[in-house]
Amino acid sequence: MMIALQLILYCGLFFLMVKLGVGNNALNALYFYPKPVQDRVYELGLTDRQTVSKKRKIFMIAFFTVMAIALIAIIAIWNKARDFLPAYLQALLFLEVMNWFDGIVIDKIWVAKSRLWVIPGTEDIPYVQTWKQMFRKRIILTVIWVFGAAIIAGIVVIMGRFYEFG
Repeated sequence: MMIALQLILYCGLFFLMVKLGVGNNALNALYFYPKPVQDRVYELGLTDRQTVSKKRKIFMIAFFTVMAIALIAIIAIWNKARDFLPAYLQALLFLEVMNWFDGIVIDKIWVAKSRLWVIPGTEDIPYVQTWKQMFRKRIILTVIWVFGAAIIAGIVVIMGRFYEFG
């Protein structure tokens, strides 16, 4: 039951980070869009590549930092994992749930159904991945997170050797 609550909170944090990144203007997250949409936005003069690159860098650094710290805190402090295998399995669960949450809830529901994500002047260009594209991407990320979970678990174990969390 506790792990379900933690997963909901973690996915809620994911959603909040994306919402903070986009604000009320889809142009703030143009780097998430397919190249044809980006090219049209540049042609329309709504923004430029340098601005998008800068926003992407700022968002990605903040996003990965916050999500990694939150995950490490959940595993090390809240769940008190000290050994590699329990920390790894927890990290893998959280990363995989986040992966599929992103593909289904964020991309296929929120982005596909909300007017927030429609950029004026690009309405004729598809910007939401098809189910096939989404599944392909999620499967690739599923494999990547197998290794990412090992990194998180390693950090949790190392931290546990230097600090006593409760």
